[in-house]
Amino acid sequence: MTLALTHSVALQGLEGHLVTIEVDIADGLPGYALLGLPDAALSESRDRVRSAIVNCGEVWPNRKVTVSLSPAWLPKSGSSFDLAICIALLSSHDTVPRDRIAELLFLGELSLDGRIRSVRGVLPALMAAYKAGIRTAVVPAANFEEAQLMQAMTIVPMEHLKHVLRWLRTGEREVVQEIDLQWEQTDTRLDFADVAGQSAARLAAEIAAIGGHHILLIGPPGAGKTMIAERIPTIMPALSIEQALEVTAVHSIAGTLTQRSPLSLLAPIVSPHHTTTRIAMVGGGSHVIKPGACSLAHYGVLFIDEAPECGPGVLDSLRQPLESGTVTIARSVGNLTFPAQFLLVLAANPCPCGKFTGRGRNCTCTSQQVRRYLGKLSGPLMDRIDLRVQVEPVGRVDMARNELGETSEAIRQRVIKARAVAEKRFAGMGWSLNSQIPARALRSTFQPERKAMNFLHDELDREQITARGLHKIIRTSWSFADLHGHPVPTMEDVEAAHAMRGKVEA
Repeated sequence: MTLALTHSVALQGLEGHLVTIEVDIADGLPGYALLGLPDAALSESRDRVRSAIVNCGEVWPNRKVTVSLSPAWLPKSGSSFDLAICIALLSSHDTVPRDRIAELLFLGELSLDGRIRSVRGVLPALMAAYKAGIRTAVVPAANFEEAQLMQAMTIVPMEHLKHVLRWLRTGEREVVQEIDLQWEQTDTRLDFADVAGQSAARLAAEIAAIGGHHILLIGPPGAGKTMIAERIPTIMPALSIEQALEVTAVHSIAGTLTQRSPLSLLAPIVSPHHTTTRIAMVGGGSHVIKPGACSLAHYGVLFIDEAPECGPGVLDSLRQPLESGTVTIARSVGNLTFPAQFLLVLAANPCPCGKFTGRGRNCTCTSQQVRRYLGKLSGPLMDRIDLRVQVEPVGRVDMARNELGETSEAIRQRVIKARAVAEKRFAGMGWSLNSQIPARALRSTFQPERKAMNFLHDELDREQITARGLHKIIRTSWSFADLHGHPVPTMEDVEAAHAMRGKVEA
């Protein structure tokens, strides 16, 4: 019998499919056939596998080799199948016991000398394999930390093909130092204590963290917009284990775990440059579809500095993810959906030269240039922004103070307390943040006091706010109420929410 099989995983977005790899060695003209809709990178596995086998002192079968990746209808991509193909081929050639590999999962790219290189998407691949009944996986040693997050499986990290073959033949392998899973919950590099003054912007950041509200910061250069935005993750509660695994899975597929620890419970922050493209923002690609910046910021902050300088359509591409919390990318191979539940923070100068302060001092821009500049932020996008804050230049009094401002930890404790109130209120309803309250619930169960609703209806009649704006203000008023300990948003809470959504001076 010259037929052997083992398993690997094909990823489509965050969804994985168990792939059975069958290798048959038969009489005939020497050749190598790879079946099962492989892409270019996977088709090239023949030469990588052949060189790895020869350079490890094994024998390449000089016969007709057929490799089938099942299910055949599923497109497969990437180099993570190399190790599985190699092991199945050697087993088919009777150099590796078949009974040892039938229930194993193999992930890894082979170098020409047999070293096993790291691959993307190990965590979601292991999740898919576990659901399919696989309990033991061989992964690259470089992916061990990420793979250990799948604690329900036995993870066998390997650095070289020779080590894998020795383990399969004799059961012996090098002792691996188990990684102590210590979740990272704090980051002391950034702190709100570093921000001088800016009480209004600090309050807006706190409200944004409480309810998951999107925020726009407008002010001259050097006022502290970037400092405030970068510190918002430090006042957000730590991610749950389930949320952290989902974030790690997204970053694993994108190949960005070198920038973020797999064991981090910190809310991620992603800051794409304003010259980024729509595909880089929302995800996509021609051959391998990867998540974009908005998915990498899942459960965290997406910060876009110099927002009006973004290319046409880049910011507007975020409108659908802001509403649904997901990104669906349609391609000929099918539709892929990535999670994208993020807090959007936009920062912009008040005018092209950046010196406009409402009084026009030292500003060389005409009123038309100012309107055209801020007009690059489209009306539909601005309608989805809950908080619009004017960040004024820092005065000499604030800069001369010796004492530091309130720390991120102090603000974070208030945020955690306010979120706990909201979670208790929304228990069993399917959402946990004020920004997620459905419109139907806002019109029935979660209305502010009557006086405040009359005020909002008057603003709606005068066309000062839209219907979406009314809902946004009510959701924000609940965050103010949770912060101040009010069981129902009061007139003061609604007025504060309305003021923070007011028109930016221009």
